Order: sequence, then C-alpha cells, then structure tokens
Amino acid sequence: MEGASNKSLGGFILLGISGHPRLEMLFFVVILFSYVLTLRGNSAIILLSRLDARLHTPMYFFLSNLSSLDLAFTTSSVPQMLMNFWGPDKTISYGGCVTQLYVFLWLGATECILLVVMAFDRYVAVCRPLHYTTIMNPRRCWLLAAVSWLGGLGNSVIQSTFTLQLPFCGHRSVDGFLCEVPAMIKLACGDTHLNEAVLNGVCTFFTAIPLSIIVISYCYIAQAVLHIRSAEGRRKAFNTCLSHLVVVFLFYGSAIYGYLLPAKSSNQDQGKFISLFYSVVTPMVNPLIYTLRNKEVKGALRRLLRVGSEAS
Repeated sequence: MEGASNKSLGGFILLGISGHPRLEMLFFVVILFSYVLTLRGNSAIILLSRLDARLHTPMYFFLSNLSSLDLAFTTSSVPQMLMNFWGPDKTISYGGCVTQLYVFLWLGATECILLVVMAFDRYVAVCRPLHYTTIMNPRRCWLLAAVSWLGGLGNSVIQSTFTLQLPFCGHRSVDGFLCEVPAMIKLACGDTHLNEAVLNGVCTFFTAIPLSIIVISYCYIAQAVLHIRSAEGRRKAFNTCLSHLVVVFLFYGSAIYGYLLPAKSSNQDQGKFISLFYSVVTPMVNPLIYTLRNKEVKGALRRLLRVGSEAS
C-alpha cells in the first residue's frame, strides 16, 4: 500500500542549493566542466586499454572496468543536476527518481567491490609475481569483474526496494542533488530506525570491511616492495599502488561519511555536498590519478596520438 501511495506523488523536487540561487550558475559551470573531463578521461582509458596491446593485462582490464563504472556512475546523476541548476524547474519524475536510486546505488556498491578486486590484483602482482599469470588468468578476471557488477546490483535491488516502501506522506522535496537512500530516508514521515539499521549494516559490509581488506593487503604489498632489490622496480610498484590507494581513500572516505552516519541526524548540507563529491569529483580525478603517475598509460597515449597524426 505504501509503495502504491508513493507512486501517486507524481514526482519529487530536488532542492539542491535552490536556497542560494546566485550559486546555481557557478555550480552549473563547475559541474559541467567536471563532467566533460570525466567523459574524456575515462573514455581515453577505455580506448587505450582496448587499442594498445601492451595494456592487455589484468590491471588495465580492471582499470577499464573502473572507468566504465565511473562513466555510468556520473551519467546517472550529473545530467539531472545540470538541468536543475540551469532553470527554475527542480522536479524529477517518480520513475526517474526510482531509476536514479537503483542505478546510483548499484554502481556505487559495484565500485566498492571492484576496488577490492583491484587491490587483490596488485597483491598478486607484487607478492606472488611468479604465479601472477596463472592466478590472474582471463577467466578469473572476467569472473571477478562479474562478481563486482552482480554483487552491486543485488545490493541495490534489496536496499532500494526496502527504501521505497517507506511512507512519504505527500512529501516531495528531497534536500539533496539526487535521489539516494540517505536523502529518501530523511524524506520519510514514518519510523525509519529499521531502514537506518539496514543501511548501516549493508554499508558497513560494502565499505568498512572492503576498506579493511584493502589496507591489510597493502601492508603485505609494502613489505614485499621493500624487499625488491631494484630501485626502479620499487619505484614502479610504489607508484602503481599509491595511485590505487589515493582512489580508494577518496571514494571510501566520502562514501562512509555519506552513508554510515545516521541518515536523519547527520548534517543535511554536509551530506548533500559529500554526495556531490563522490558522484562528480571522484569519477573526474580517477583517470587523472592513474595517468599522471603511470608511464605505461602515458606511453600508450603518446603512441595513439602519433598514429593519429601520421594517419592525418
């Protein structure tokens, strides 16, 4: 009954920063610029990983998965944000809000799992180099990628469906930039303690536990790197792992703050700007972090540009 009555709302209003209309055009320009960088950077990584044979390795297979994920992740929210910043209409249809809720949570949970998979790949590469090609064979890589995507989807179906059963009692104004679980729980007019408990439990499973696994794996990696005799080998291993760690702490830090704090008691302004960070900023900086410290990616980009200039 509650789900049916919610559908009669007809849609929701994404408040964003509507209380500060002078800032909306500034946010529009900044987010549009960030979105363009996100599209270009992540598309370049996917293209390079496909076209350059030297990048046909498990590491770049998972990196291209992360770039595909970031493209979809940011596209599920940013176009709607830009529409709301551009004009006075802040509405999103009920179907659009539900779709955004499911997709955003699916892709966010998938990234949590995928970052663990990427840490496992680096652990095997550094700590078990002689067995790397055997352990990280193509079949296992595809299986790990599938587990990431399907695991995130399962989490989204359960948690989003549970959230949509909450009664909204005609409330339509979402105090945020997009439809996501914490914002929808704040909108509910009934008892949300069970929803908050489920949210905290699931998010602990998808954030705190994976983050702990990643930190432990990198402790072993650090020990192995210190035993590498070649200074060049140590530098290369350090740069690759440092790039992954920066991405990990940017994503998990903002996700833990946004999802593990009590949904109704957390600061609303801080919460919605944190969601803006992990939906806009993180997907933009991921390709920059991986390319600026990665000679293989920069070399592949130079080769691709050289071929393009010769062809023209």
